[in-house]
Amino acid sequence: MQSSTELLHYMSGFGNEHVSEDPRCPGALPEGQNNPQVCPYGLYAEQLSGSAFTCPRPTNKRSWLYRILPSVCHKPFKPLEEGHLTHNWDEVEPDPNQERGLAPAPLLTPNGLGRNGIAVHIFLCNTSMINRCLYNSDGDFLIVPQQGKLLITTEFGKMLVEPNEICVIQQGMRFSVEVFGETRGYILEVYGAHFELPDLGPIGANGLANPRDFLVPVAWYEDRQVPGGYTVISKYQGKLFAAQQDFSPFNVVAWHGNYTPYKYHLEKFMVINSVAFDHADPSIFTVLTAKSTRPGVAVTDFVIFPPRWGVANNTFRPPYYHRNCMSEFMGLIKGHYEAKEEGFQPGGASLHSMMTPHGPDADCFEKASKAKLEPERVAEGTMAFMFESSLSLAVTKWGLQTSNHLDKNYYKCWEPLKSHFNPNCK
Repeated sequence: MQSSTELLHYMSGFGNEHVSEDPRCPGALPEGQNNPQVCPYGLYAEQLSGSAFTCPRPTNKRSWLYRILPSVCHKPFKPLEEGHLTHNWDEVEPDPNQERGLAPAPLLTPNGLGRNGIAVHIFLCNTSMINRCLYNSDGDFLIVPQQGKLLITTEFGKMLVEPNEICVIQQGMRFSVEVFGETRGYILEVYGAHFELPDLGPIGANGLANPRDFLVPVAWYEDRQVPGGYTVISKYQGKLFAAQQDFSPFNVVAWHGNYTPYKYHLEKFMVINSVAFDHADPSIFTVLTAKSTRPGVAVTDFVIFPPRWGVANNTFRPPYYHRNCMSEFMGLIKGHYEAKEEGFQPGGASLHSMMTPHGPDADCFEKASKAKLEPERVAEGTMAFMFESSLSLAVTKWGLQTSNHLDKNYYKCWEPLKSHFNPNCK
């Protein structure tokens, strides 16, 4: 068995057709076909489909797994205690106010409405998953660790994901997480669509998140019996169900396909910014997008605000005041967010709902309005991010009622803003 401290290996590329087999079993991949009458080493062939069979090739997602036992070998699923998951949109009243959670902020678990939608979760944990795994029947998980590293074992292999990295575990993929102390972070869950790289348009062929910087695990397996029972947890229609089996599900000796888990380091992002005047829209910082059926409108975007140069002339350089037809959930991995250096803490979060006004606090506005405009480093030592969605979001009833981390004074950061209007001065 591979130890958690061994050096892990990856393959590079976003959405590539990858091929991998555990080096302990060379030739485990069948030659020239997907499901031969008898697979090498007596393995079972199993296809994992991430799209309909008839999707066009550019969006067709599937992988073939060659495993010691097929994943169908388990006892019946039974309902599991839900904890704080919710799928009931109507359990809370709509609230258009700006909301902010202080770190740690377990309260903000907004949920999208309908099969095509999103949910946002904040996780805190200090115990590894022992003889337990999870798969999401509802959609994909984009995981953003904020404190502590995650060693994630999947059916495709292992990934080590640390703060300032992200990973995506796509629909149906079984995974287990090992942690090394107190760990927390954020999860963006998307239903009905998979994440893609954003179109670059006039930027050209290169820039933003480059495909080669996404890493996919290599095949790794364990042939391990679990006499006391291995628990497989399914998230299905917003609820949790558990089934028992007597072997590890991470028994895939080889696989090939384009439907895989992957990770990405945010420092690899090639930043685009204004070099003349005005503050560019934050869409230029999009790492991944899950598209809707309307061109140019995303179900959700994952956007970051990385360290960069600010050089715009005659410009208010922090983010502008804004009312948006999209919902904006923001989190902070490390450092201080440029528009609100006080109050918005690493591990915290804010939610600005559709058309709810937001923007720099009073202190930021006064400083930026008087600053001498010279080339400067912006957000040095900081990594903030945004989950933006065309869908409405609501904080769960549990989050509103049980947490003492809601910042009830958030609105006061704008109260000191004063009028500078002078009709006699342009």
